[in-house]
Amino acid sequence: MKSAAPIQQQKLTKLCRDAKLLIEEEKYEECKRLISNAMGTFPHAPQPHNLMGILLEQENDVLGAMRHFRSAWALDPTYLPARYNLNRLGSLTPSGKCAYEESDCGEPLHLAFCTRRDPNGIIHVMERRAER
Repeated sequence: MKSAAPIQQQKLTKLCRDAKLLIEEEKYEECKRLISNAMGTFPHAPQPHNLMGILLEQENDVLGAMRHFRSAWALDPTYLPARYNLNRLGSLTPSGKCAYEESDCGEPLHLAFCTRRDPNGIIHVMERRAER
């Protein structure tokens, strides 16, 4: 008999793919229902929260998106898509595609910030890629 973990992982992988398709087709309400149901079915899984963050980002609710990305990361700090989306959306100049699954992450973002004071004494915060 198969263990529950691989079956749950298969369902969560399917959820990610189904949600991505619905978001691409701009079927946001249907997608929101799908993700909300998954949150109830898999309350300890980061995937539904990451997907809700992506959906809210598409609807221009950046604060709501960040809340869900942080929730996904809190549920599993090793879940790369949540960290990737947090770093991407939280950067001073967000760019790139959302990470639905780990394969979407590519090279992880390693961000650092530096400050510079201009001649008027105003401090400017700038983003730069951190050295590894």
